[in-house]
Amino acid sequence: MTTRILGISAFYHDAAAALIEDGAIVGAAQEERFTRVKGDDSFPHHAIGWCLDRAGIDLDDVDYVVFYEQPVLKFERLIQSYLTVVPRGLRSFLRAMPQWLTRKLWLEREIARELGIDRRIWFTSHHLSHAASAFFPSPYDQAAILTVDGVGEWSTATWGVGRGNRIELCEEMRFPNSLGLLYSAFTSYCGFRINSGEYKLMGLAPYGEPKYARTILDKLVRLGDDGTLVLNQRYFSYVTGLAMTNRRFHRLFGGPPRQPEGPISQREMDLAASIQAVINEAILRMGRHIHAQTGLDRLVLAGGVALNCVAVGRLSIEGPFPSIWTQPAAGDAGGALGAALWFWHERLGQPRMAASPDAMEGAFLGPEILPASDDDDAMLRRLGAVWESLTDEELQDRMVRAVAAGKVVAVARGRMEFGPRALGARSILGDARSATMQSHLNLKVKFRESFRPLAPMVLAEDAPQYFALRQESPYMLLVYPVRDERRRPVETAGRFGIELLQTSRSDIPAVTHVDWSARLQTVDRARNPFMHGVLERFRDLTGCSVMINTSFNVRGEPIVNTVEDAYRCFMATEIDCLVVGNRFLQRDQQKNRPLNAHERARWLRRFEID
Repeated sequence: MTTRILGISAFYHDAAAALIEDGAIVGAAQEERFTRVKGDDSFPHHAIGWCLDRAGIDLDDVDYVVFYEQPVLKFERLIQSYLTVVPRGLRSFLRAMPQWLTRKLWLEREIARELGIDRRIWFTSHHLSHAASAFFPSPYDQAAILTVDGVGEWSTATWGVGRGNRIELCEEMRFPNSLGLLYSAFTSYCGFRINSGEYKLMGLAPYGEPKYARTILDKLVRLGDDGTLVLNQRYFSYVTGLAMTNRRFHRLFGGPPRQPEGPISQREMDLAASIQAVINEAILRMGRHIHAQTGLDRLVLAGGVALNCVAVGRLSIEGPFPSIWTQPAAGDAGGALGAALWFWHERLGQPRMAASPDAMEGAFLGPEILPASDDDDAMLRRLGAVWESLTDEELQDRMVRAVAAGKVVAVARGRMEFGPRALGARSILGDARSATMQSHLNLKVKFRESFRPLAPMVLAEDAPQYFALRQESPYMLLVYPVRDERRRPVETAGRFGIELLQTSRSDIPAVTHVDWSARLQTVDRARNPFMHGVLERFRDLTGCSVMINTSFNVRGEPIVNTVEDAYRCFMATEIDCLVVGNRFLQRDQQKNRPLNAHERARWLRRFEID
């Protein structure tokens, strides 16, 4: 008899649902992809409904519902934290308590009400959900585990060991000491939105110098040899108030926080470089400590800080682990999957066999756009779309020729990715050899800051020819340097900050960051045969195995989900060609004219721009 487990994460950020049947992942998706609200934290009705539809069942056929954290422990942390700072924090306390006393503290009742059921809801802890999401789908029979984020209930980081179908968490770092909250403090201070702007801070770092790193380590943080840290709360407000930092923090770094959407100065670049250097060092120390304690040669990671691919890449290059695997949905969305897998293996005692290459199916776990579908054809006709239907081989050839000709090609086909990275199913592609494509995609297609780096997708078998990598990077979660022989001499005299973008640094300049690094995705035939074929054809045509791969969305909007999402984004941007299933659309052949600048600005205002 089939056992089905529904995992849920919600009510903080990035709500999601995941369904497993007898331990196998049926589907997993974030609520934001359905509601079109970026980072949507509401109860994931749409994601749950899709998971059930995918399995062809209804809620009565689900045996267990598991939530990804313990609300009572979280409430205990909030109360104890407020009591330690009384009377400070009163505003924050009064703001938080009504929701806790009427809803969040009674989460079993609330979830049952949302689902319309009358049965027990199971709970696991936040970091155990992360640990389960990292170890159980990994390709390893046994591995060390590291989870790092802002905060769960009390834990802000844990390490442990996974063996077979069991996880043991051995040590933890506890609130208010948190590597994730430290990084979020600098994210906020530099004018970016917490829980979404951390990627921007990471991308900004190479433009600066780590001139404040010593100040951070002397004044803000006591960093242990094992990577644990103690934060000097005199400089922070997240325990007592509604902000991350206070006036002491601002005086220490030369002024008030940057206003969102304000100009980015050299100070922000240097701050980004400085906090990134501290994060790198902390993660490296954690890795060395865990390796010394466990003696294991494989490490799995999850938690929001695990998405800092610069720090994890540094751990891969300089650390003691020959092999590292990060959960593609490392943030709270992945907690839904971890909760379900934890229950299957730990509570039900079911055995586990490590899968090859892993159990995540390339992270293609979400809703599917089929090669051909009457419903999708009808939707495109209603939108006034004009397209050609092609075979896989014809489609690959058209895509490759368009990219080689300097065009931007968007792809929406197959099952959507679970997690923040587009890996070829909901992607925008471009020519990595172009010296102008990076700025064109950022400014004219994505409508985002010009400094943001673009990622390369590369044939896995050819990746060592381009990048000094230590292992595969199928989920775009590791940063490695571009090989020396690919680099070009660069004249940087008199250029600072964003001006450094004006130089081509390698023979793949569109994906080479200003420090000669790249957050790469290695594409193998097992996980993504279609995109592997595209890159093979591109190599045959151009001699280059690398393309730009950036997510198919605009700034402030979630990654596209449906055919309608894809077509509307296509028509509102300067994307030249669109692949939907096996349909090929060209911008200049559409009956409806693309949006002009005024219409595009109005369309963009639908989204939360940070």
